[in-house]
Amino acid sequence: MSNFKMSDLPHGAKVHMIGIGGISMSGLAGMLMNFGYKVSGSDAKRSELTDELEAMGAEINIGQRAENIKNPDLVCYTAAIAQNNPELTAARSLGIPTIERAELLGALMELYKYPIAVAGTHGKTTATSMLSLVLLAADKDPTILVGGELPQIGGNYRIGKRDYLPFEACEYVESFLHFKPFLSIITNVEEDHLDYFSGINHIISSFRKFASLTSPFGCIIVCSDDKYAPQVVQNVDKKVLKYAINDENADYLARNIEYDDRDCAEFSVYKHGEKLVEIKLNVPGSHNVLNALGVCAAADFLGIDMSAVRDGLHGFTGTKRRFEHIGDVNGCEIIDDYAHHPTEIRATLTGARAMKVNKLWVVFQPHTYSRTKSLLDKFAEVLSLADRVLICDIYPAREKYDGTIHSCDLAIKIPGAVYMNDMKAAERYLEQNVGEGDMLITMGAGDVWKIGYDLAKKPIS
Repeated sequence: MSNFKMSDLPHGAKVHMIGIGGISMSGLAGMLMNFGYKVSGSDAKRSELTDELEAMGAEINIGQRAENIKNPDLVCYTAAIAQNNPELTAARSLGIPTIERAELLGALMELYKYPIAVAGTHGKTTATSMLSLVLLAADKDPTILVGGELPQIGGNYRIGKRDYLPFEACEYVESFLHFKPFLSIITNVEEDHLDYFSGINHIISSFRKFASLTSPFGCIIVCSDDKYAPQVVQNVDKKVLKYAINDENADYLARNIEYDDRDCAEFSVYKHGEKLVEIKLNVPGSHNVLNALGVCAAADFLGIDMSAVRDGLHGFTGTKRRFEHIGDVNGCEIIDDYAHHPTEIRATLTGARAMKVNKLWVVFQPHTYSRTKSLLDKFAEVLSLADRVLICDIYPAREKYDGTIHSCDLAIKIPGAVYMNDMKAAERYLEQNVGEGDMLITMGAGDVWKIGYDLAKKPIS
């Protein structure tokens, strides 16, 4: 999709990054500086990520203004940046080349020996994090780009050698078509981002194009238990390995699965009937058995020793905002989770149910109007798995309100659910009603997590 190559950019050139404090842009900025490029950037507010980049030598502007464009050689922006953004407009009026984040990352990763893309509607952050810890346990010194904060690397990226590069490949606006990975993992394929995709056939077609970009010397690793993921690799002329819990014809199978009282699994990994390794996870749910299994398959293809696979997976305790323990209030455990799609919500609530809590509370903040509208009935169905549900206002992200959907439309479909138009009111309600042995999950991709931090009296950084 792209003709841009890093050789087009002179060594030491200056790259300005609009939205530099974002989880994906900040990692890319770190990589660019590691390769000797000068970096400047802007964001709406200061954060730990912008502070870290500034300490590394990046020039950071808070607020996005045309005057921030100080004659860079290239301007990089994310898919979320509006085309009338003042910095983007200024760069184009000055004739400065502009490039979308994924396109620049795609060019940069060609400097690595083994770029490993983790794609899928769900599980990208978790599977990328698991694989990263396996590579670290194997002393491969990987460079890592992950879409969440991984405690073991102290953030969302790590600069290592230029061999292994595990990273997330996002399908939104087909960003992942800029990548040419050595190895691709496809965790699952489902309807999402319907503000861009026309439906599941469009999504499958897009994933198929992505799969076809995998190196002929590499491999595509796909979950064959998934409904649509196997269709992606049909008639793709690349080596394919399949992993599963239920598909007995898969190359890699999880067997003898047992769950502890926190719903964390212990299981055996078999390859073509031969036992490879015993795995003990420290994150809950059967979906994480599949994530770990995909990582086992990737590591095996890469020739990683199974002892490193075992140790790396055992050491993974989750990333920030993925079933993250925050604290407690009135004897009720507070969990924060990024789930914002019905399938993710089902996995999270099913896992929570397996922990045999007294009463399961959920504060859900829908993410984007288009997703809420297109999946309304599915959201209502899965949220009904909780005992008590509070619905906050929709977090619009990149979208504008068109008056066709409201959080109340979701709340009235869930028995006993309460709509809260104010987060402080939600906090007061919860503080008065949750009790000993309960579990409260703040859920969504927006800023709903602040409720849990406030209730646990934990400082918000």
